[in-house]
Amino acid sequence: MNQHPVDGKSRSVHYLLVEIAETENETQISRVVVLNSNRERKGFVLYRDMGRIAVAAIVSLWVIPVSILVNRVVLDPYMDEIFHIPQAQQYCKGNFKSWDPMITTPPGLYYLSLANVASLFPGMFFVQAVSSYLEVCSTAVLRSTNGVLAVLCSFVIYEIITHLRPTLDDRKATLHAVVLALYPLHWFFTFLYYTDVASLTAVLAMYLACLKKRYQLSALLGALAVTIRQTNIIWMLFVACTGVIDITLADKREDDKVDDSYASVRKKIQITSTSTVTMGSNLRKRKSDAAVDKSDIYVPRTSTFSITQKSGLLDETRAIILTSWRRKWEILVSFSPFFLALVCFVAFVYWNGSVVLGAKEAHAVSPHFAQIMYFSLVSVLFMAPVHFSMGQVATLFRLFWKNRPLGFFQLLMALTACFLSVHFFSLAHPYLLADNRHYPFYIWRKVIKAHWLMKYLLVPLYVYSWFSIFSILGKTRRKIWVLAYFLATAAVLVPAPLIEFRYYTIPFYFMILHSNINENRNWLLMGVLYVALNVFTMLMFLFWHFHWDHEPGIQRFIW
Repeated sequence: MNQHPVDGKSRSVHYLLVEIAETENETQISRVVVLNSNRERKGFVLYRDMGRIAVAAIVSLWVIPVSILVNRVVLDPYMDEIFHIPQAQQYCKGNFKSWDPMITTPPGLYYLSLANVASLFPGMFFVQAVSSYLEVCSTAVLRSTNGVLAVLCSFVIYEIITHLRPTLDDRKATLHAVVLALYPLHWFFTFLYYTDVASLTAVLAMYLACLKKRYQLSALLGALAVTIRQTNIIWMLFVACTGVIDITLADKREDDKVDDSYASVRKKIQITSTSTVTMGSNLRKRKSDAAVDKSDIYVPRTSTFSITQKSGLLDETRAIILTSWRRKWEILVSFSPFFLALVCFVAFVYWNGSVVLGAKEAHAVSPHFAQIMYFSLVSVLFMAPVHFSMGQVATLFRLFWKNRPLGFFQLLMALTACFLSVHFFSLAHPYLLADNRHYPFYIWRKVIKAHWLMKYLLVPLYVYSWFSIFSILGKTRRKIWVLAYFLATAAVLVPAPLIEFRYYTIPFYFMILHSNINENRNWLLMGVLYVALNVFTMLMFLFWHFHWDHEPGIQRFIW
């Protein structure tokens, strides 16, 4: 959304707001709005700001009371909190050399917690006696870090939605952001001291900065994300790749086409002081009594336009290589911070001898190719109204039929690859088999291992899930973007031997943010699904507990 004075000669300044809708297939001017005064312009900006405030306020409405409830029922650290909370409390005491060898992730979350504690207790935190540090860095206070980050994350999600879809109504953008903030694997860990919420927030903030072409800030946020969880280095590289794609795939023919569109705008737009004009891609002429001098109308240019819709993966790859060489110095300067972060990460892995910090034997890298199959099915189930609709099934069938025999050959190859992955690379980590506090424990025993044929019978669902994901992403994203997304998802999940649904959170958000779901009905259905799952899992966690004979304390169900 861009604002420009229409008549610079008059003291009564009109503002022409031009919304430019960019998809991966085309760039078009979708809406032109005339604001007749500074007051109207400020009102419009305020209206958009209200969307951001509304999202943060709505998320706070459940973060605060549910956090209070969790802290009253679950007083002591639980599950992974028994490692994270004592470590953070050591940092509160200023003991930065202390480290629990069972912790696998870097200390980024603990530093964020120190900032949160300092903001809550600005004077007390720095002057209090060491003996009372537990009151300041208590379990509840440390958990509140994720509550704050969850609100911030919802704000970032709203910004990404409005950036990717500038023509989307603010109320719809608010609805989308709120529903995404309810995503169960993100929502649940908002109330515990885990790294997931901080990791997601940092990664999405990095991506937002890259979308706005603030590459240095994006790299800095990426470095923060890596200090929270090591696998975020993959998402940092993915974000850098999307930035390079946006820079390099600027086709001259499309540029000329846009020049013609802007000339058409200057020629055809007529403005009145009382009317608001909405225009489609054809930029239809509207009559008006008070025309404005056409030379005073300026429509801003966007810096990146995609290549034509019919281009294939090889065409896009060739265009990226050629343009990257021609603009190598610009790309080098813009993305050198990303490369520096990668070099530092490689040096860390070499010095540490592994990607993880502690418990290296339990988190050894393994070829767990079945993991990306589980991710695809879990993700489309969380988007069931979109992926399992009759319309989507019919769309996939038409695509295969239209592209026959190549489409059916691709389907056969995908089925073969999935069968091989499930048969040879379906791993059962000891933690998965032994820990009945996690839902994957029951899914593994009651579904996947219910019969020796069951894991093979699920293969068609895995294949359908990935083809459905590719189909929806392909409507708005370039083919090479979709490929980069798949490779990044595989690079994060395949080496992980343990099945943890929370590992799927970041790739899920990248997927759904680019799925371009238009129907409010689908968003409302997903919202109802998320609320139902959140209520169920939280009630199970808080009030349905059990005991282990070999370990004292109450055991609870968790994602």
